[in-house]
Amino acid sequence: MSKIGIGTVQFGLDYGISNQNGKTSIQEVENILTVAKELDIKYIDTAHLYGSSEEILGLSEVSKFGDYKVITKTPKFSDLILESDALYLYQTLLRSLNKLRNTSVYGLLMHDADDLLKSGSDLLYNKLLEIKQEGLAGKIGVSVYNSMQIQSIIDHYPVDIIQLPLNVFDQRLIENRMLNKLKQNNIEIHVRSVFLQGLLLMEPSALPSFFNKYKTHIVKYRNYLEQHNISPLEAALSFVSSQTTIDCVICGINNAAQLREIYAASKKKYDVNKLNLSQFALHDEKIINPSNWGI
Repeated sequence: MSKIGIGTVQFGLDYGISNQNGKTSIQEVENILTVAKELDIKYIDTAHLYGSSEEILGLSEVSKFGDYKVITKTPKFSDLILESDALYLYQTLLRSLNKLRNTSVYGLLMHDADDLLKSGSDLLYNKLLEIKQEGLAGKIGVSVYNSMQIQSIIDHYPVDIIQLPLNVFDQRLIENRMLNKLKQNNIEIHVRSVFLQGLLLMEPSALPSFFNKYKTHIVKYRNYLEQHNISPLEAALSFVSSQTTIDCVICGINNAAQLREIYAASKKKYDVNKLNLSQFALHDEKIINPSNWGI
């Protein structure tokens, strides 16, 4: 089974600075699923907050294309968690299952890990356990942004899956050995933001002005790849795939041809130690966290 996972945010929303195609049509989603089955790609990542993504997957009859591992996510919650929020979590999952036209999902993640760190968060976690016990979700977990969130979560609650950001520019969770710690705790690691919303694949000349401050670094990175005869796509995937702790690499997919290209690039093996991509790590949250881009 391939470690590549299909990110579906583009199925329901216009998303990503490099996305020029808008939302993906139902016909193209069916093409993507057909190719995924052929390539033994099982993971599909979606969310309640991804617009019509879940509904599009359901309308495309995702279950007929193969035995997929569908992961969806909860809504986000206010600062004080009440019993009504736990009920809303449960009801939202039922609606998600209805949209997906399925009776269960492989995984249900808290979309915002901070929701499990708020007053009353036990109500949400207990509801996740109930959902798992009822067989509505095989695994439960969280989507995180940084190691502080991860540490706080695993100190308080046992989880099965953690989805986290990792890419050539954002290597924090490698540097602090958090990936190793998660694996020692038998937690399934799903990686997102592999291309940093497309930033790592774009020509420097095409970048929005927001990135002017970082253009020297980006150009240096691209020149380094050219010198080593490796494409930006291959470099991004090789860097993440070289981490043996990782179970799933989520890539946002717009069309079937793109999925084939990503799969082929993921199969190329490079010695990332010889490439020394660690030198391109950045620690400025303004660039490595897309929610801070303001574009």
